[in-house]
Amino acid sequence: MFEVICISFAFFFGLAVRQVGLPPLVGFLAAGFAINAVGPSLGVPEETGEILKYVAHLGVLLLLFAVGLKLRVEQVFQPQVLAGSLVHFAVTASVFTLGLAVFLQLDWNTALLLAIALSFSSTVFSAKILDAKRDLGSFYGRTAIGILIVQDVIALVVLGIWSGQTPTVWALGVFAIPLLRPALHRLLDFTGHDELLVLMGMLLALVVGGMGFESLGLSAEIGALVMGLLLSTHRRAKELSDALWALKEVFLVGFFLQIGMSGLPDLDDLVFAGVFALVLPLKGVLFFFLFILFRMRARTSFMAAASLTAYSEFGLIVAAGVLTEWLVPLAVAVSLSFVVSAPLNRLSQRFFDRYEDRLQRFELSRVHVDELPTDLGNARILILGMGRIGTAAYDHLSPVCDRIVAIDADTYKTTAHRAAGRNVWFADVEDAGFWRGLDISLLKVVILAMDNVEAKECSARALRRNGFEGAIVSHALFEDHIDRLTSAGATHTYLTMNQAGMGLADHAARAIALAVPGDDGA
Repeated sequence: MFEVICISFAFFFGLAVRQVGLPPLVGFLAAGFAINAVGPSLGVPEETGEILKYVAHLGVLLLLFAVGLKLRVEQVFQPQVLAGSLVHFAVTASVFTLGLAVFLQLDWNTALLLAIALSFSSTVFSAKILDAKRDLGSFYGRTAIGILIVQDVIALVVLGIWSGQTPTVWALGVFAIPLLRPALHRLLDFTGHDELLVLMGMLLALVVGGMGFESLGLSAEIGALVMGLLLSTHRRAKELSDALWALKEVFLVGFFLQIGMSGLPDLDDLVFAGVFALVLPLKGVLFFFLFILFRMRARTSFMAAASLTAYSEFGLIVAAGVLTEWLVPLAVAVSLSFVVSAPLNRLSQRFFDRYEDRLQRFELSRVHVDELPTDLGNARILILGMGRIGTAAYDHLSPVCDRIVAIDADTYKTTAHRAAGRNVWFADVEDAGFWRGLDISLLKVVILAMDNVEAKECSARALRRNGFEGAIVSHALFEDHIDRLTSAGATHTYLTMNQAGMGLADHAARAIALAVPGDDGA
């Protein structure tokens, strides 16, 4: 009965909210509250909450492991990440503490703990939003994830201080963990591409990182993140992340159900959550101006701030440890913050486009080194997106044309490609500022090799709007994407899997000397 109710409620509530433009996770939260309300009458076992808590914990560990696979240690120590997160935490915690102590007449210790819990942003929500938009590797995505990591560390320190738990002396051994990197890389090399790859990811995330760090008196969440970081430079890191994707998503459903099942709110809880939902945008505004002060451009600052505009599940972890009587109102506040933040992030590019002129007034004259304009030089071919498809296109064209330039929004990818001798530059194609003033008069062909269909549409429209009359070639993952890309200005579109199948068929036909229609080289 447990799995029947949970799966059914999660699916139908998730499906319902998707129809109004909200992500399914908002429906999962609502499903959790619904199970809490009507579950006993439907025969839901009393131990359901504990089971979901366990499943949720596994989901969070796998998510943080996957995030770690896409990160680099150095990004946490960038000024806009480290200083920005600390300043934001100090200001938010101070303001919230004062407000709670004055308006709710709470004692200062309780007010401070509540303020700290509300000052964090949601790692799970932000990581899922960025992952869905394929922006974890972008400059603003890496900035947001770096800040979330710093916040999570602060949360764990707070929890350790107030709960009285301290790490064991063996915890000092974590400083030797980087020495394990070569062994872990070799182990991943020996692991195949089947279920062993999934099991290795679970072993590192749940056993070594999770239970291993817990046994030392440290956070299992940080342990899972560290294990991911150790493998982030391996060539198969993306393959491992992709292999764990479905498993992680299923377990995370349990996480959101568990938040909803933490208790049914009364009127006071709803008022408390409603007030903090109203002040939630102020968190984003503060992040925006802090990023501006660190010389980030207006669009990058806005997108990063939007992804951080949600209250954190780590606040619930802090509350569960030291403020159990405030767990329900905090859970409702977290849930409402997801409802507010989900459409904000889904429409963040449109919002920025609408208010771009106003927001750009706050930009400093000097911008961050990662956001300098890109010069295409005398390139004839432009490739947007340098994943596997873009890289293959570049390498296939380079022997016959030496005037190729490629663009990618992941600075780590661009650095690796440039080290390999490819002419690849950093830029975010969804940033209107990238296209403004860019000289594309010499371009003859543009290849759209990104996975994100919205980014492809944005690029095609920007190219046509700027007067580009050449060919725009794009691959498409799904058939319904073809009409969208054609309407945006693409001249040649190909279904990726269809083309792969046709290519295999061509090779097979040549192998047995058959003539393929339209293939003169057979």
